[in-house]
Amino acid sequence: MSGLRRTTLAFDALAGWAADDHAAAFAVFQTTMPCLPANWRKALAGLDPTLSTRAYFETGFTPVLILDAAEPLFTGYYEPELDARLGPEPGFTGPIYAPPVGWTAGETWLSRTEIETTHALAGREIAWLQDPVEAFMLQVQGSGRLRLPDGETLRVGYAGKNGHPYMSIGRELVQRGVATAQDMTADLIRTWVRANPAKAADLLRANPSFVFFRALDLDPTLGPLGAAGLPVTAGRTLAIDPAFTPYGAPVWLDKSGPNPITRLMIAQDTGSAIRGAQRADIFFGTGDAEGKLAGQVRETGRMITLIPKGLV
Repeated sequence: MSGLRRTTLAFDALAGWAADDHAAAFAVFQTTMPCLPANWRKALAGLDPTLSTRAYFETGFTPVLILDAAEPLFTGYYEPELDARLGPEPGFTGPIYAPPVGWTAGETWLSRTEIETTHALAGREIAWLQDPVEAFMLQVQGSGRLRLPDGETLRVGYAGKNGHPYMSIGRELVQRGVATAQDMTADLIRTWVRANPAKAADLLRANPSFVFFRALDLDPTLGPLGAAGLPVTAGRTLAIDPAFTPYGAPVWLDKSGPNPITRLMIAQDTGSAIRGAQRADIFFGTGDAEGKLAGQVRETGRMITLIPKGLV
């Protein structure tokens, strides 16, 4: 791609590399290797299988810093656990939907406003959450565990989107003067929407993108499915822009901020807001505590892709 700058680095230039748990990263890497481009898999095929995990990465890869015009930005995401119902009830007014009948993945369909004002997805409801802002937030995360009143858990995951561009409602609230970018969090958005019901629909519809879901039959010990089609792993999965980083690639993350992270991650996922060579989302895990941690992350740093040596 034009405008990209690539800098080859040595492993000893990666702060914290020697102290990382390379075996933990390698276990995730192994599960995602089939997603790598064919030339990557071919370049790695001759590596000595008896190597230690650290030596495997150091022998087979070269760290490459890839920069484009955009500023580096690292955020977090998680798998929510939410109370839900399988039909509309008082206190459960936010439906999530399966894809429309006849829709093809990748096809541009109705905008969020058109979907909601014409009831175009009536009959395609999977479950109802407590209110529309929770349904909206679940679309942002892309997956979740829904707690049903009989004690069962329904897991849902991303099944596609309507093809319209993603627009941040947090950025919209900043532009409206509700809060600064530094203070904007998911909890602040929820609080504002619930305190301003007359303005809530207008705010949420500022994002024309709309996500469809599907029910998943997953081992409860595994994370949700990422865009690569495999369960993601807390603390080791990175959502990246696949235009710059292929699924399955090892990526050294050096995130700054009050809680810095220097760790080998694996590219297993993406998202509508993940655009750019130095833009990534860190998967923190499942539940409210992980959600709090993920919601606090909006920091800079750098991500360094490990590319097979024969391809650098």
